[in-house]
This record gives sequence, structure tokens and C-alpha cells, in this order.
Amino acid sequence: SRIFSRIRRWKSSGINAEYGGAPGADGQPGTDGIPGNDGAKGETGPKGERGAPGMDGSNGAKGVKGAPGQKGLAGIKGQKGEKGISGEKGDKGNDGKCNIDDYSPCNCDTHVVTRHSQSVDTPDCPAEFTSLWSGYSLVFFEGNGYGLSQDLGDAGSCLEDFQLLPFMQCSASDVCRHGVRTDKSFWLGTNQGADFASKPMNNIDEILPHISRCRVCMGTKYIIARHSFKATAPACPADFSEIWTGYSYVMVTSSSTSGGGQDLSSAGSCLENFFLPTFIECLGRGTCSYYINNLDYWLAQNQETNQPGMWGMGNVYSGLNDILNQGVSRCVVCARNSL
Repeated sequence: SRIFSRIRRWKSSGINAEYGGAPGADGQPGTDGIPGNDGAKGETGPKGERGAPGMDGSNGAKGVKGAPGQKGLAGIKGQKGEKGISGEKGDKGNDGKCNIDDYSPCNCDTHVVTRHSQSVDTPDCPAEFTSLWSGYSLVFFEGNGYGLSQDLGDAGSCLEDFQLLPFMQCSASDVCRHGVRTDKSFWLGTNQGADFASKPMNNIDEILPHISRCRVCMGTKYIIARHSFKATAPACPADFSEIWTGYSYVMVTSSSTSGGGQDLSSAGSCLENFFLPTFIECLGRGTCSYYINNLDYWLAQNQETNQPGMWGMGNVYSGLNDILNQGVSRCVVCARNSL
């Protein structure tokens, strides 16, 4: 800087430096100049390495209470505890009083009763009973000489479909046969009149008018049948009401050794009509007819005589009037009154 200032002085004084003397020796370095202005901001340097974890901060404020969680699963059932020690004997109680039980039954149960019209018309259910289904009045089956009877007061005696032979015969060799010639079914008749000399019927349209119709009914009233052994129907027991009166039907037998009977407490043992013959027989060969060696059994009357238990022994009642007036017992079907 000093050299530059000398040259400027030479130029200002008019001395031509070109023709001066030889250059002198280098002078001493000058003093530091005035600091310059700050330079422009440099580019951002690369990200430094992650520092060491800082110290834990102080505890924050308590948060708001969360919503209740869902109910947990049930725990495993614990083992049975040991038997506790016996307690002390209690004090003697007061003497009890013996009173008549004030219990009375309620009409809470359901009861089923089946009613047979002994005609081609389907009967109605008793009052306060509802219909479950209607059908055809089955008395009993016979297969291979063995019979299975149906209680005419139960639902099993009212089949919804009519077949001459509703069952089939099966063996252990995985073979079943429907309509075996020796198999039979027996149905309540309809008072169409029996011509024992006529040819068996084999046309369904001819057979159906001879098959009684029925209806299965359900209600809350208990049903019983009562038999008088007289020519008049008995009264119902106390707290029971009459549903229908009829004739006391016991059982039937076929031309073979089989047959079937009725539970005399069941409504099926009290038929509303007295027809002879009462039932018609259908065979596996596809025919139905009335046979003179098929027998009906009815409760008999027990007239008031000097020996009432001996009434009618050996008597033969010929004609419908004698049978109705002196022979067959009457009955009544009763329903328990609602409480």
C-alpha cells in the first residue's frame, strides 16, 4: 500500500516513473486493513449426527378420564371349595296347623282330542278348542296276522291322507313291500249300508263315501269319557261340562285273531253314532269291503233288576231298536271347566 501511495505521488508531481532509478527493496508488510463486509449466507450444510438423549422432563398434568372399557370375558370357573363345617342346630319351630290345601288346578296344559263324524262331513271341534288338522278315521292295522289299534280319542286315529294300505312291510335284506296281500287296514264307516254279498270295492271314488272323516283339536280343557251302562247317557262329574253323548265302544276284531280296543276313559270310546257294521276293511290287494266275520264290541246295559249284575246274560238282541233300548250302553264326553 505504501508503494502504491508513492507511485501516486510521483504521478501527481510530474515525475515520469518510467525513467526513474532501479526499484528499491520490498517494504515491510502494511498493517491489517479494515474488516470487510459480511459475506452472503452460505448453503445449508449436511444433517449432523443424532445427539445423545436428553434428560427426562418433569411429569405432565393429569389427563382427562377415558371412557369405560368393554366388559371382559367371563373368568374360568373356580374349583369347588372344601365342605364347610356343619352349622349349629336351630331352635325348635312353632307347632304347625293342619289345614285343607287351598290348591286348585289351573287350565295351563294343552290337551288334544279327536272327534269322528262317522260321515263324509268333517266334524267341528268342541267349544274353546282349535283345529290342528282333519282327515280320515283309522281304527287299526293288521300286518302278518298282528294288529295295532289306534285310540279313537287320540291324534293317531285321524290320518290326513287316505290310502287303502298306509304302511309297507320291510325286511332285514333292505327290501320293503307296499301292498302285501295279507296286510289290512280298518276304518270307521259312514252308515252307507253293508252288502255282504256284493263284490269288494276297488275304485277310490266308490270307497271314499264309506270312510268316516275326523278332526284333531287342541285346547286347555281336560277331556274324559263316562259310561252309564244304561239306555241314557250319564251326567258329567262336578266341574265338567258335556261335549257330546254317544254309545260305549270297546273294541273290534278282524277275521283273523287280531283286533284292537279303546281306553274307556278316552273320548274315542264314546262314538256319537251307533252303526253296524262300525268299520270297513281294506286289503293289500287294493279292495275294501264289509265282512260278516269282523266283529264290534260295545259296553252292555246293566238293567235294574233283582240281580242287576246278571242282566242280559245269554240274551240275543235282534234288530236295531232292541239293541239301542236294551243292549248298548250310553256315554258322555266331558271337558273340565275353565277356572
